[in-house]
Amino acid sequence: MQIIKDREIVEDNWLHLDDEAALVAGNITVSLARWQEQHETLEHHEGGLGLRLSGDDPLEEIVPDLARFSMIVLLFPVFTDGRCYSYAKLLRERYGFKGEIRAQGDVLQDQLFYMSQCGINSFELANPNRLTNALSAFDDFTESYQATVLRPEPLYRRR
Repeated sequence: MQIIKDREIVEDNWLHLDDEAALVAGNITVSLARWQEQHETLEHHEGGLGLRLSGDDPLEEIVPDLARFSMIVLLFPVFTDGRCYSYAKLLRERYGFKGEIRAQGDVLQDQLFYMSQCGINSFELANPNRLTNALSAFDDFTESYQATVLRPEPLYRRR
C-alpha cells in the first residue's frame, strides 16, 4: 500500500495490528488499549513501534511513553471529527514529539494542507487511488495567517 509521507508518495512499511493479532517482527502499530495491557512485551519488540490514537483516547496518558514510539497514528473516523488536529499540534509543540504523525481513516484531499500545518506528516487517504492528485493539496495556499506548527509566527509578525 502507498501513502503520502513528507509530501511524497512512498510504500508503507508499517503493519497495523489488531488487539488480538500475534506480534510480528518489523514496524507495527498497536492500539492504546493493547499498549496499556502489553507495554512490557511491546517495549522489547524488534522493529519500529507505533501507537494508534482516536479522539476519544486521553493523550496525556501516553506522554511519559512518547519516546518509545517511532510513529503516532491519529484516527479520523469521519472527516468532520477534528479532535486529532489538536492532538497533532499538542504532540509537536507541547510534548516535542519528533517522530512520524500519521492521519488515518476518512482523510480527504481538502484536509491535507490543514493537517500538515498541525504537524501531521504522513497520510493514509480514504481513497488511496487519488494519491497523485492529493499531492497538489499541499500547495493550495502559499501563506497562513495564523501561527502553525510549521510556521510558529503569525503572518503579521513575518512582514
